[in-house]
Amino acid sequence: MRKKGLLTTLILVVLIAIGGVYGYQHHQNATTSSTSTTTSNVRSAAATKKDINTRLVKTEIEAQSSVTTTLKKAVADTSLNLDKMYTKVDPYGVSPLSAVAIFHTTKAAKVSYTVVGKSKGTSITNTESKYGTSHNLTILGLYADYNNTVNLKVTYKDGTTTTKTIHLKTAKLPTSLASVKINVTKSNKNKMALGTGNSKLTFMVRTTISGTNQAKNYSFGIDADGAIRWYTTKPTSHIFKQLTNGHLLIWTKSKNSHSYFDELVEMDYTGKVYKTYKFNHKSWGKAKGSKKQNHNQVHHDVTELPNGDLIATVSDGGRTYVEDTMIVISHKTGKITKVINMKNLLPTKFYTQYHATSSSKYMGKRDWFHQNSIYYDKTDDSLIISSRNQNLVMKIDYKTEKIKWILSSKKRSAWPKSYRKYLLKATGKISWPGGQHAAIVDPSSLGQKNSLNVLIFNNNIAVGETKSALKKSSGKYSEGVEYKINEKTKTIKQVSAYGKSLGKANFANIIGSNRYLSAANRLIDFGWLDGGKAANVIEYDTKTKEQVFNVKLTNLGSGGYVYRSERFSLYPTKHRYGINE
Repeated sequence: MRKKGLLTTLILVVLIAIGGVYGYQHHQNATTSSTSTTTSNVRSAAATKKDINTRLVKTEIEAQSSVTTTLKKAVADTSLNLDKMYTKVDPYGVSPLSAVAIFHTTKAAKVSYTVVGKSKGTSITNTESKYGTSHNLTILGLYADYNNTVNLKVTYKDGTTTTKTIHLKTAKLPTSLASVKINVTKSNKNKMALGTGNSKLTFMVRTTISGTNQAKNYSFGIDADGAIRWYTTKPTSHIFKQLTNGHLLIWTKSKNSHSYFDELVEMDYTGKVYKTYKFNHKSWGKAKGSKKQNHNQVHHDVTELPNGDLIATVSDGGRTYVEDTMIVISHKTGKITKVINMKNLLPTKFYTQYHATSSSKYMGKRDWFHQNSIYYDKTDDSLIISSRNQNLVMKIDYKTEKIKWILSSKKRSAWPKSYRKYLLKATGKISWPGGQHAAIVDPSSLGQKNSLNVLIFNNNIAVGETKSALKKSSGKYSEGVEYKINEKTKTIKQVSAYGKSLGKANFANIIGSNRYLSAANRLIDFGWLDGGKAANVIEYDTKTKEQVFNVKLTNLGSGGYVYRSERFSLYPTKHRYGINE
């Protein structure tokens, strides 16, 4: 029996060794593989799905049911009119600078309404899209701790009009927001991209490592004067996006008292919840010998796909690696339908031999990739992703996961020969990405044959071994960069850049964004300055390099820095990624 047991053990060892060698060779010889394919180093898609376990829940919708009932009754009450209307500030209890106003008119009419600003160019106006007799107005852009004046203009089909003024009193800002110092040093309202009716605010997307000693990191929007005109009391970390339907998507907590984030919530600017995706917060996947630590939740980005599904950056849930996996979540079921593990796409040595960065945050896990953005290119059904710790931006086919091109700051010789055909070659001098963030596309370049313009926030920090040009500039400045990529010839040239002239004072070694606002304007977020104690958001003209808006934020609180800055409309008609990204 003893000899038989030893023989069985020997056979098993040989089989495992053969399987391990085959898995390694299979991964090395193919640039892509199915998400279900695993090697000795890659966790299976099935295990990741089970570990994260996303699903739709109705907890928050049900919690709002009494408010929904009250508002429905008001809409049905035909006795309400201009002189006796129903108004409610912060109807859902999580958006203090929002309100609703409900009333009826005897004849079909359109209502235009304005929250009167405190200075020229800060009044916010919206108009109903259709004529009707029932009017349920969403009033946004109120000031905090203020008796806001709202002017209404009712226009009937025959051209006659009626006006009405109402006042809406709001509460003080919470201490965590009131303590933030917002200093606007430049505000050229005529040149800023403020949208129809000045409805676009500059949003500060907060982030934090959860915990009792961290700031209550409420995301908020400011006007051209720097006044906070919208915020939510739901904690938000990293994810603050507008969906195609104009709703917000935020990464938040099922309970504010929790030390962890575990829900993606779709809501509107009044705080009404439409959908909640719940994640398994107990899926620790801890490293050997470490304390329990949650690392497979959403960490940097979520993007909406054309069919309404969501693709999110996560970790694979294993004990070794973090922040190198994407999951696709069905908007119908809330379940994970696809897993893309970057260890299946890139050379094995990139993650098995990675030593460029280390952090106690990851409790011994290896942060070899550190994906910080996803952009979906609908023109060819592909994904453009940014990897901070590999200093690379790459494009892959969404369905097949085949690599289309790679913008890499590594020396060409650092890549296995089978990958070199994907590397973009520079024509002229370019800023090579160093620890970069937030890769998106200039929407005006979408659909151009074999050509694409890509924007990044280039932190300009050399992570690991890089090209000599990046090593020389590393740490001296950060900048927003736009490249033009010829996807057929695999060449890249630089279109524009902004930030170098600001020098080391605006060097942000982590986080940041560079957003497209218009043909000329961009919004850049130097989100981590002075060791995370300050942030500087600038709107600039790409042609003249003129600043049209400049705001400095200080006294942000622990972990309350500005992860990204967005320019969103409070009244979006249709969201377009790249413009309102």
